[in-house]
Amino acid sequence: MTATAVRVDDTATAAPVKRRRRSLGWLAVVPLLVFTGLAFGLPAWAILDGAFTAKETGAYSTANLSASLQGAYLTALFGSIKLSAVSAGLATVLGLPLAQAVVTSRHRALREAVLTASGVLANFGGVPLAFAFVATLGNAGVLTRHFGLMDKGWDLYSFWGLVLVYLYFLIPLMVLTITPALEGLRVQWREAAHNNGATPAQYWRFVALPVLLPTLLGGFVLLFGSAFAAYATAAAMVGSSIPLITLQIADALSGNVLVGQENVALALSLDMVLVAGLVMAVYLPLQRRSARWLA
Repeated sequence: MTATAVRVDDTATAAPVKRRRRSLGWLAVVPLLVFTGLAFGLPAWAILDGAFTAKETGAYSTANLSASLQGAYLTALFGSIKLSAVSAGLATVLGLPLAQAVVTSRHRALREAVLTASGVLANFGGVPLAFAFVATLGNAGVLTRHFGLMDKGWDLYSFWGLVLVYLYFLIPLMVLTITPALEGLRVQWREAAHNNGATPAQYWRFVALPVLLPTLLGGFVLLFGSAFAAYATAAAMVGSSIPLITLQIADALSGNVLVGQENVALALSLDMVLVAGLVMAVYLPLQRRSARWLA
């Protein structure tokens, strides 16, 4: 047998082996698919089934969805959207210059400290965060009494007070989101703009910001989703004084206001899922577009 025939036989034998290995490789994904199906599929089915099931008759109906888009529930949905949009917008505007200062800092230790702190603060929320702000800026808080903020009209338990609390974890999240994009801005672009007589302001207006715009919008959408889903901080601080959809869901499930509204709570959860789906539909294309520029 010639060497050419041996090589042909080896190639013919290797092809089924590769296909067999490729087919067996899917087995490693099975546990992840099972976990995803149990952790996300079952709750999603429970929400859909309960949202379209009438509590009184047990038959499928759209009454719960109609109720979730009326009266106090609709007000709460718009309240959450407004709070999330304002908080995310402010965090985007404030987080960009902070991230730029971190990226351009000559002190590596300071840069690493800020990024590490941002990673911690971005995940610091819930009741501990609410307690920290109440003890500091509440009606009897340390800073409130020291500076006489109550006499100046300050109220932590208001819309803008809640925005301030949300900024505490949204700004660090924005820093973490935008920092890789800022590091991807090429030095050659700044040098080319400078050589053509552009000022730093013109460089940011005509070069940097257009390139960063998809990432900025994507970061805004990410912050919006984080604020939209937040519950424990608002519940511990303002209770039901500010209409938010997450608080309405908790009240409906516990029967705090009306008894037998559990399925309406599931319909409200479905509304949140739809809003989150729209948010992700905007976020993913923006991320892909940004990745093409900064690759």
